[in-house]
Amino acid sequence: MLRTSFIRVIVKHHQHQFSSVKSLQQTMSSLLQSKAYINGKWVNASDGGVFDVKNPANGKVIGNVPNMTVGDCQEAIDAAKRAFHSNDWSSLTAKQRSALLKTWFRLIEQNGQEIAEIMTAESGKPINESKGEVLYGNSFLEWFAEEARRIYGEIVPAPVTNRELLVMKQPLGVAALITPWNFPLAMITRKAGAALAAGCTVVIKPAEDTPLTCLAVVKLAEDACIPKGLINDKLTKKAAPIGELLCKSPDVGTISFTGSTEVGKLLYRQCADTVKRVSLELGGNAPFIVFDSANLEKAVDGAMASKFRNCGQTCVSANRFFVQEGIYDRFINALKQRIESLKIGSGEFDDTQIGPLVNEMQFNKITEYVEDARTNNAHVLTGGKRLSDLGELFYAPTVITDVGPNARIYTEEVFGPIVSVIKFKTEEEALEKANQTRRGLAGYFFSENLQQVFRVAKRLEVGMVGVNEGLISAAEAPFGGVKESGIGREGCHYGIDEYVDVKYVCMGNLNYN
Repeated sequence: MLRTSFIRVIVKHHQHQFSSVKSLQQTMSSLLQSKAYINGKWVNASDGGVFDVKNPANGKVIGNVPNMTVGDCQEAIDAAKRAFHSNDWSSLTAKQRSALLKTWFRLIEQNGQEIAEIMTAESGKPINESKGEVLYGNSFLEWFAEEARRIYGEIVPAPVTNRELLVMKQPLGVAALITPWNFPLAMITRKAGAALAAGCTVVIKPAEDTPLTCLAVVKLAEDACIPKGLINDKLTKKAAPIGELLCKSPDVGTISFTGSTEVGKLLYRQCADTVKRVSLELGGNAPFIVFDSANLEKAVDGAMASKFRNCGQTCVSANRFFVQEGIYDRFINALKQRIESLKIGSGEFDDTQIGPLVNEMQFNKITEYVEDARTNNAHVLTGGKRLSDLGELFYAPTVITDVGPNARIYTEEVFGPIVSVIKFKTEEEALEKANQTRRGLAGYFFSENLQQVFRVAKRLEVGMVGVNEGLISAAEAPFGGVKESGIGREGCHYGIDEYVDVKYVCMGNLNYN
């Protein structure tokens, strides 16, 4: 059975928040929105354009939303700028900002079931994973509601007797938040929670595949009486011109982006003209190392949790599995059995563990990776095919062995349910291969040797390391990568730093006599 320890444990302890699963049509309510939210009003695109949102499990249209223009985006920026300078926000104390975030948190908590159903319908994510994301994503609002009251300055000892040196932290202004489809709630709350706690206002651009979750969460922000203009969203399939506007606008103080490395680099270049603050959480190519000293059961559990959450469509999913020769055969056999027992199907059912890929582009990419591996003489141990009886976007969880360095699944981020396995002999060999990538987001390894744990944790060139654990994210921990996997950190108390400037104040000619 697929191990999803973080998700299942949290859902179990919060089960009272979730009623039995019903179809999305049965839960049509105020949370299922069809308009964008700008300056405290629900609006259509200025040119009347819309686009459909489809359920990847069956291809059915579940709603449509405005396809907003560059002009609409400018309106959202203007509203956020006005709100930042208004007394309704700038005059609020940290305690008052905290109270608003706590109210938003409680409303999401109370509406968790419906949000999860919307998320599953538009992303294909299994309902239990969607429930887990609601709880996980909401934990960032709770965390940053508390952190709002702990944005401390400093008094620095002066070098002369008639001066006092002060350091204060002040909000950057308008924060543009560009979020991905794979975690449509958590990536918003992780960014918006920190930005609002710091005193910024936000403009959110959710992914075109999953805008309905964003709208549901924004509706609850409105219900929480967060002042108008503080939170604005823009829904569009015109990502390139909207992204360029956000990057080049002098009225936007910071960009926070989660997505592919290629798009992140483009946004980084576009931000150069205004020299604005940039926070980038980009793609990974996570190594998963199993040493001979590993506990086999823990290693297989960790592999299942890390690889198959959201059908492998997470930036921290294990990508390249390096398994030491002494444990190789036992690990492969145990992993194969677990994978072949997975329950695959539509995400609305409680027992579903693997849903569809999110769209046709992702499906085609996964198909190409497997065919490329076959061309490069890798061996498909299980899976490696479309599950057409379930739907157009279902792909069998796959294990590929004898993967060489020329295969694309070795060098590129897969973002799908493919386990690529490479056998190794020594610790040095494993580390050398694991670090042979320009990506450095997450890495995992399993070992019961304490000395090896410290050696390998220090030498893995990643921003986050899971030791004998496949699920590592938490609101309390800093999330981010090194090398081409990003800049800055989200979550933890470091998350606030992405939305504040440090100001130095020198008070001179003081007379203490």
